[in-house]
Amino acid sequence: MMTIGRNKEGARARGDAAVRASVSFPPELYRLLEHIALQKKVSIAWVIRDAAEKYVSDQLPNAG
Repeated sequence: MMTIGRNKEGARARGDAAVRASVSFPPELYRLLEHIALQKKVSIAWVIRDAAEKYVSDQLPNAG
């Protein structure tokens, strides 16, 4: 998996600047993301970043 330089809590491990994005989710998908975040004891943002990194890794295997 591609590593962007974040720890489990979602904090940037290096001094890289973050880019903010606004995303809308269907209510049921958001509830599932909340559930996953609670189970893992992380933020919803962390779950979404993790999912996005995995997706990009799958799409561009040589990116990481």
